Amino acid sequence: MRAASQAWLLTSLLASVGLTGCMIGPNYKRPSAPTAPAFKEVAGWQPAQPADSQIRSNWWKAYHDPDLDAYEAQVDVSNQNLKLAVTEFTQARATIQINRANLFPFLGAGVGVMRQRFSYNSATYFPGMNQYNSFNLPLEVSWEPDFWGRVRRSVIQAKANAQASAADVQNVRLSLQAELATDYFQLRGLDAQKQILDRTVTAFQKSMQLTQNRYQGGLNSQLDVAQARTLLETTQAEDQDVGVARAQYEHAIAVLVGQPASSFTIAPRVLATVPPPIPVGLPSQLLERRPDIASAERAMAAANEQIGIARTAYYPTFALTGLGGFESGHPGNWFTGPSSFWSAGLSASDTLVDWGQRHAVDVQAQAAYDGTVAAYRQTVLTAYREVEDNLAALRILRDESATQREAVVAAQKQQEIATSRYKGGIDNYLNVITAQSIELSNEQTAAQIWTRQMTASVLLIEALGGGWDAKQLPKF
Repeated sequence: MRAASQAWLLTSLLASVGLTGCMIGPNYKRPSAPTAPAFKEVAGWQPAQPADSQIRSNWWKAYHDPDLDAYEAQVDVSNQNLKLAVTEFTQARATIQINRANLFPFLGAGVGVMRQRFSYNSATYFPGMNQYNSFNLPLEVSWEPDFWGRVRRSVIQAKANAQASAADVQNVRLSLQAELATDYFQLRGLDAQKQILDRTVTAFQKSMQLTQNRYQGGLNSQLDVAQARTLLETTQAEDQDVGVARAQYEHAIAVLVGQPASSFTIAPRVLATVPPPIPVGLPSQLLERRPDIASAERAMAAANEQIGIARTAYYPTFALTGLGGFESGHPGNWFTGPSSFWSAGLSASDTLVDWGQRHAVDVQAQAAYDGTVAAYRQTVLTAYREVEDNLAALRILRDESATQREAVVAAQKQQEIATSRYKGGIDNYLNVITAQSIELSNEQTAAQIWTRQMTASVLLIEALGGGWDAKQLPKF
């Protein structure tokens, strides 16, 4: 019993040392990242009201479009790419427990029944005992104390990787939501162009009829009729071609919401929506609001732990093993005192010569960490660029839209004057064709600018993180 007590005392001592021992390697400190005091392109951008100082997680509701709301709600439920990202996070979270289990002893148990016969010619032969039964119930304990922090660092690394995976899930979700919104507004922009072309085709048909009537009355030449027909048919072909791009956007939205393109339809509708005011905040806040930046930062933390894990290879490893149980020639005697047995032992090992392998692994881990730092800083720079790009786009497109509206009004007036002079016999039909083409082009340009404004607003929200915050990362 005294030996058993000593073994238990030794085990307890090693457990306390193994769980609280030193940690080899550098402790993680978040590296600096490039930043600026303010966004350059925010000047002139429409500011958000004080009540809207932050983007909300369901940011698409700012557009007040019930169709868009319904489609966005289906992304979380049905999108397969998002489900794939969630499964990867689940795997990363399970890795934490896999590594954490190595902090504690492993216990194994079994039962064995054996019939054994000794050779009569054996040196250990005892008359009358050459055959016997053996029943045993062993329990085995094995444990490697974490003196140098290898296991603890692997747990910390697994936590960082799981948090990076959680940020990846949010990044995939935001990307899909933004892609859906941009596809939706592209589709609605095509609906606006289709409406313009439909209206223009109707106007050109009337012009065609007028030209034919004047030709039959001897007031026009056959050339005027041919020009009117060419303009009408060209516009009809352009009107039909819009359907190709619209169908592709409709099919893309079907995939995003997890539905077969063959059974998914969006009814045509022209929107009067304008880009909502978007709170921008400070560049420094971007580091906490973008899930891709959070993922890159957590990847750095995981790579830092790998350096410590690599350096523990320079130190010896210790293993504690124990075996005990009951063994008897009859199962009825299993749990009697004389049937018990036990053994315990401690072993240590270290590599004396490895021809530079451990050093190479250490260099490899350090280089991998340096790579994650570079990737993190590049991600930050890219984030700043995306915000500035879309701020500039919205500011410039706002002014361009106002100018284009004036151009549309001027083109409509020009077309009315040209048509009136043509009917009065003052000008030929070429002036009418020119004025009609200019009006159509300007109206199409206005619709395209609206589409670009809406998509730029979505991309700005995505660039700002879509209402996400690093505080939402899971704690393990």
